[in-house]
Amino acid sequence: MNSSMNSPMMHSNQSVARAIHPNEDSPRLAPLPAESMRPAWLATLARIPGDGLKGAGFPRNVLGTIMHNPETFGPFLEFWVSAKSSMSLSVREQELVILRMAALYASDYVWKHHVLVGQEFGVTDAELDMIEAGDYAILASIRERALLALTDELVEHRTIPRGAWDAFAHELDERALVDLVSLVSQYVFFALMNNAFQVAVEPALQKVRGLNRA
Repeated sequence: MNSSMNSPMMHSNQSVARAIHPNEDSPRLAPLPAESMRPAWLATLARIPGDGLKGAGFPRNVLGTIMHNPETFGPFLEFWVSAKSSMSLSVREQELVILRMAALYASDYVWKHHVLVGQEFGVTDAELDMIEAGDYAILASIRERALLALTDELVEHRTIPRGAWDAFAHELDERALVDLVSLVSQYVFFALMNNAFQVAVEPALQKVRGLNRA
């Protein structure tokens, strides 16, 4: 096994760096105001671990976009928040995967919001560099390197090829493997939602470190 546990996708995000989203002047759907959220929805969102997606980091624009179908919005929130709160992956592990998903999908919206959460749970600037580049050698945790390598495989191949399974899957137990695929699928949804509708990054997050556009 490669001691750095880099996956074949380690440099793949460089090819999409020039197409980072949002890249249009205005969102394609105007988000509904967060102030119109039902009390039950706000109560669900209050259960999200940590403070990074609350206050200034509250993702009002993407949630306001999803709110265009209120009949599915409430059940979606309950699933999303309950899944994040009940996973066997630590919040830090979740954030490493989510940040890598943001880089792979060139979603500045997901990236900026989860830089705040990641930093809250110990993700350093050097680790952010590493996640964006897809080079996981500086991570001391073999488990974290496996999570990121498998994330890369899931995005590139839409599955975990046999070679990657043999190399990395034994670092995780059955529950963690299921949780990883669940988490990746959730952030495919968020990344596509943000990219397809060109969801604007909120003004409060404009100064948060973004993805490299070079």
